[in-house]
Amino acid sequence: MNSAYLIFAVLFWLGAWGLNEWLVRRRFAAPAARRAARIAVPLIFGITLLVVWECVVRGFSIPSILLPPPSAIWTKLVGSVPTLWADFRQTFLKSVLTGYVFGCGLGFAVAILIDRSPFLQKGLLPIGNFVSALPIVGVAPIMVMWFGFDWQSKVAVVVIMTFFPMLVNTVQGLASASHMERDLMRTYAASWWQTLVKLRLPAAWPFIFTALKINSTLALIGAIVAEFFGTPIVGMGFRISTEVGRSNVDMVWAEIAVAALAGSVFYGVVALAERAVTFWHPSVRGGQA
Repeated sequence: MNSAYLIFAVLFWLGAWGLNEWLVRRRFAAPAARRAARIAVPLIFGITLLVVWECVVRGFSIPSILLPPPSAIWTKLVGSVPTLWADFRQTFLKSVLTGYVFGCGLGFAVAILIDRSPFLQKGLLPIGNFVSALPIVGVAPIMVMWFGFDWQSKVAVVVIMTFFPMLVNTVQGLASASHMERDLMRTYAASWWQTLVKLRLPAAWPFIFTALKINSTLALIGAIVAEFFGTPIVGMGFRISTEVGRSNVDMVWAEIAVAALAGSVFYGVVALAERAVTFWHPSVRGGQA
């Protein structure tokens, strides 16, 4: 055991903790300084976790087969850019984005139809809740058998995983407009479509974006897990399962890092779109204050 690494980890953690406490409690007058502080706090926290991880692994001499240090993962990541890019393109650009667009789009369209039909609302929503509870490890092999080993079967899995969260949240959002607001629209002789566009969809946007943010992570998880059950010799899930069998753990962690970064950026883009569309919502106005 190398105690110097452990002492440095404790000191670095305490220093970063104190700096973050100061940034959180400080009231900056300039808007640019406030934005910089909001960005700096999670950034410092993330860097601290990496430093503590590195020091703990080296301090306790943990074998790399169990937990490689971040430096080894970074070295593998930099040296495997072509392979990681091919896996990212296969999994994220083809499977995740395509399935996300189709799943969320279909869920939104069906929610509009359900809103028009009480029969569909009472009959389809319970089925949707049942299907959304199906385990992905049971659905993925079936989709591979139906659509083949390429990215199309992963798209089908992503569509199944993202369809029903969007459906349920959109239906709930469309019902969130109060009766007084709907009565006001009727007094102006507004049609169903005018009420939908002018009142009910704006009221439903927070619910819709909640589903979009949830689905941004579900889509990536679904595509990676689906690749465990059959895929060409490319893809994040294929690489993880293959390299685990070879005990090439640093490559596994490199794939995990790429997936985590892609998922975080994807979630952030959806969150920024939510702030732009629902700028009027109290939660967004409160976050901007």
